[in-house]
Amino acid sequence: MTVEQVGKIIEEIHAAPPLAVVAAAGAGSQAVAWLLGVAGASRTLLEVVVPYGRLSMIDFVGREPDQFVSEENARDMASAAYRRALDLREDSQPVLGLACTATIATDRTKRGDHRAFVAMWDQAGCSEYGLLLDKGLRDREGEEELVSRLIIQALAKASGVDDVLPLEVLGLVELTANDRLQYRRTDHPDPVSLLLEGAVSWVTAHPDGSLIPEEPWAGAILPGSFRPYHHGHRQLAKAAEEILGCPVAFELSVLNVDKPPLEASEIRKRLSQFTGEAPVLLTRAETFHKKAGLFPGCTFVVGCDTAVRLVADRYYGNSYEEMARALAEIWAAGCRFLVAGREADGRYQTVADVPVPEGFGSLFQGIPESRFRVDISSTALRAHT
Repeated sequence: MTVEQVGKIIEEIHAAPPLAVVAAAGAGSQAVAWLLGVAGASRTLLEVVVPYGRLSMIDFVGREPDQFVSEENARDMASAAYRRALDLREDSQPVLGLACTATIATDRTKRGDHRAFVAMWDQAGCSEYGLLLDKGLRDREGEEELVSRLIIQALAKASGVDDVLPLEVLGLVELTANDRLQYRRTDHPDPVSLLLEGAVSWVTAHPDGSLIPEEPWAGAILPGSFRPYHHGHRQLAKAAEEILGCPVAFELSVLNVDKPPLEASEIRKRLSQFTGEAPVLLTRAETFHKKAGLFPGCTFVVGCDTAVRLVADRYYGNSYEEMARALAEIWAAGCRFLVAGREADGRYQTVADVPVPEGFGSLFQGIPESRFRVDISSTALRAHT
């Protein structure tokens, strides 16, 4: 494969939408150099990580691998790279986590096989490549180039340019009878099922219907059951966005303190109300101090009735101490409450009617009636349907 061919392939990768975090250990440095050597690398690469040392690898994947050069570790590395890419992206562009772990020729004789595992993690699943090299046929430079070609192939395929990038273009026709190349694609389990099983803590449901487990959220959050989602929710979210100067996502907890977990069919039914309109955070956090643990630094947008319950001892086992402890945890997480007025008992009640405990006053901010007032409730709407 000529330099011109490599450059052409990488130009197409750079022109494609996905952004990637690349993690490589043992081999793959040539692939990184190729990517950086073609103009436009910032349109593809968010970050390159080289977790070469044992402690570096443990820190990157979050545990000590049973075997550092293995399919499982490549998959874990790709998953970690994908989560890092979600953290680093600045908009809604698709992201990829690309990982390579390999053991190839070096300055000493190795007893085991020369092999490489490449994994590509995207929103829908994980593509895995396993390459067993004909040991002794090539020097380190030759093995490094072959592994790097495989990395470029994986990235090109995930970027949607695979139709112009068959394996032979990458030079993998040079594989001998003693080389082995394997490929498999595994789809991720349904994110809603993962949430209900407790395998993930939250799932972001985007307006286009895509579901992304544990995608970071930096805006405000408007929790509710949304039975149904109505114009009062929309107006409250709009007012909160204007006051706070940040986007607002809705939040639906699949768990409830007094009721069984929502079923998958009911979750999808409620989510369908937001299609084409707003993001929803599906969580397992039935209390606000749990929500604050998931989304530190956020502002929760609530009604006055919810704020009253937040500071009522009876919702904490009739314990003032437990209530104060929960508020302190929310405060420590950097979270706050933006409180909308609600009509109750024949009058309009605001944050001034919330009996906030001494010392927690700055935890609550009211929305002026002139900025938002909608005298409607989901309960009332359900009663008329």
